[in-house]
Amino acid sequence: MRTAPLDMTPDEFRDVGHRLVDRLADFLGSLPARDVTPPDADAESYRTALGRGPLPDEGCNPQELLDQAASLLLDRSLFNGHPRFMAYITSSAAPIGALGDLLAASVNANCGSWGLSPMASLIEEQTVNWIAQLVGYPSPCGGLLVSGGNMANMVGFWAGRAARADPDIRARGLAGSPARLLAYASSETHTWLQKAADLSGLGTEGVRSIPVDGRQRMCVDVLAARIDEDRAAGLHPFLVVGTAGTVSTGAVDPLGAIAAICREQRLWFHVDGAYGAPAAVTPDAPDDLRALSEADSVAVDPHKWLYAPIEAGCTLVRDQQALAAAFAYHPAYYHFDGEAAVPNYYELGPQNSRGFRALKVWLGLRQVGRAGYARMIGDDIRLGRELFELLSAHAELEAVTQGLSITTFRYVPPGVERHDTANAEMLNAINTTVLDRLQRSGRAMVSNAVVDGRFLLRACIVNFRTSREDLEALRDLTVEIGRGVVATRRAEL
Repeated sequence: MRTAPLDMTPDEFRDVGHRLVDRLADFLGSLPARDVTPPDADAESYRTALGRGPLPDEGCNPQELLDQAASLLLDRSLFNGHPRFMAYITSSAAPIGALGDLLAASVNANCGSWGLSPMASLIEEQTVNWIAQLVGYPSPCGGLLVSGGNMANMVGFWAGRAARADPDIRARGLAGSPARLLAYASSETHTWLQKAADLSGLGTEGVRSIPVDGRQRMCVDVLAARIDEDRAAGLHPFLVVGTAGTVSTGAVDPLGAIAAICREQRLWFHVDGAYGAPAAVTPDAPDDLRALSEADSVAVDPHKWLYAPIEAGCTLVRDQQALAAAFAYHPAYYHFDGEAAVPNYYELGPQNSRGFRALKVWLGLRQVGRAGYARMIGDDIRLGRELFELLSAHAELEAVTQGLSITTFRYVPPGVERHDTANAEMLNAINTTVLDRLQRSGRAMVSNAVVDGRFLLRACIVNFRTSREDLEALRDLTVEIGRGVVATRRAEL
């Protein structure tokens, strides 16, 4: 009888699994009392803890191995589920999502085709339509789960290229196009667009950067004029990207006005809603955000504001045939057609073999429903506004922007005129050091933004564990570190 060293008996799996789940439950309960990240962590000490030996010839006991792995990760990680993690748009992960990943990995469905994953494919189809309903996008619609925001946006980009470029673009490529293809987006758009243009052969010069207004939103009049100029020059505009929640400040482009231009010009309208789209579920969502419903495609990241464990991105398209037109091939060695009315996701995106990402998202949607997400996302937005008010009320802090759940701010020493351009370089240097020391402290985590030449601290709240107490702690820590930075600078003069 064959024995495989990787296999476990049901009792062995049960024993090691129970022990690990118990340890993880204790970890989740201890998060608020932990540091966000180990203070002054360095790669050398981490490599020492991991060990530097060669690949072992013989294996070891699974229980000992899981205990060791848990210690390595739980003692030496940055915890984006910590209530004082406000650095990036990576949310606290729903516990049911973690359990969903265990279930999905145990079944190990290959969600490339219906025949390989019948129930998993239908759960993904339902998840896509539920996400569309949540954000106010027309449903039923097409779409699929992908790895994250970059890929969700790229899938929309490639669908737009197939739909609005020359009909034979997939066969002849850009060399067969009579005119250069152009995409348009604001200067605040995430760099996924440059990656997409690069990987698609357009080159980054094929992206037209449209300036933003004082609220960091795309200037639509400039967009319209630039499209007309490019057409007159014999070029081929094909796509406009509107952003629903910019990375730096949470700004939402005037999506309705952009949609009107795209309809008039017959351009593909894609909305990067990787961060902000779920905020459309809140009762007071602005009209600009709700206008994402007019897009040809939308990117949404469940591992951002739907609190799913990483990885989980989603592309929505108004017409699922647009994805098939961009990605489907039918070689002889694919015999996965099955029933005509069921999804075969290998035809709708760049992957053939695909993990069961949808399960953790589907479980979260079912656990709390529309009302639960509206409440949690609304709480995050409210806390973002409260943080702006807390910072504004402190004499040594300047709150600068507030959009969705993102607040930007900086430390300003007493007696320094914050609006004097002569102080700009000094304030940028001070806040660069404040950010570095704050991140190294392990006591809270924010990131940065640069707005109109000002280096700012940036707090983004997409975390169902964050409370007002955490905001007050961030304020006090920033002032404490800011005073220390200023004292150090003065001592060095």
